[in-house]
Amino acid sequence: MTTKERARRIGDRIQEELATILQKEVDDPRLTMVTVTGVDVDRELAYATIFVSALEDEKERRDEVLAALKRARGFLRSALAERIQLRSFPDLRFRWDATYQHAERIEELLDQIKSGKKEDPQVDLDPD
Repeated sequence: MTTKERARRIGDRIQEELATILQKEVDDPRLTMVTVTGVDVDRELAYATIFVSALEDEKERRDEVLAALKRARGFLRSALAERIQLRSFPDLRFRWDATYQHAERIEELLDQIKSGKKEDPQVDLDPD
């Protein structure tokens, strides 16, 4: 088992290298304009949960991106393992990061409050 600090450093390194790989080595058009927003590595170094987002947040786009990443998981893992020397490289899991979309929605609501407009009383911050 490794320390939390080491797991965080490995996660940061995976994030940097994966961003480079997605930008320069992956030719899948579904993965254009995809951003790696964070990586959480468990302390056993068994799994790396990779959070991604894209400018377009339609449900179809999210599903498309996650499917493409799942399909490319083996290639991405081996490319990362070549760049980051670990005894055993963690399995990759991909999750959609909706933080940006949540922040946009909160900003919209705050702007409406400031301007005095009323919206539907049901406030839904979850885009799903």
